Amino acid sequence: MGMPQTAEVWTAERIRALPDDRHRHEVVDGEHLVTPAPRLVHERAVGLLRDALQPYVESHALGECFAGLSDVELDPRTLVQPDVFVTAHRRAKAWSEILPLRLAVEVLSPSTARADRLVKRPRYQKAGIEFWIVDLDARLVERWRPGDARPEVLTERVEWQPEAGLEPLALDLPLFFREGYGED
Repeated sequence: MGMPQTAEVWTAERIRALPDDRHRHEVVDGEHLVTPAPRLVHERAVGLLRDALQPYVESHALGECFAGLSDVELDPRTLVQPDVFVTAHRRAKAWSEILPLRLAVEVLSPSTARADRLVKRPRYQKAGIEFWIVDLDARLVERWRPGDARPEVLTERVEWQPEAGLEPLALDLPLFFREGYGED
């Protein structure tokens, strides 16, 4: 009888050592995730989300808002690159100083849907992070809070209230999706 096959375990350190191949490399609980460059509509949506969140985050001194390829190490076996995220810290000097996150957002692409929904989503929830999945094709946002077994599916408006007593940020979803697709 042979030895059972075991999956290769990846770490954040190992991901950082990879050469730049113009792909996104992440690791979630030791599973290596690789995705190609996103579609134009994806990048437009990421920019619109950051543009909507940034003034709210700044005006309420909530931390900082980032978009793009940023290494967020939740633990030694989990390094993610959310499309958009808000950290509770302002002016961190290194990525290692940005935790905890207040919000993480992934904009779905055909190549990322499985990983975003089934691999990364439970990991964000486990870390106590509110998580949004933006489905451009279905024109909806799935909002997952840390204890949720099912998402709140939003098609008209998403509100984010990171602290009690703050007026929530409201995002008009039909307008967001029209702008994201470049429609008048």
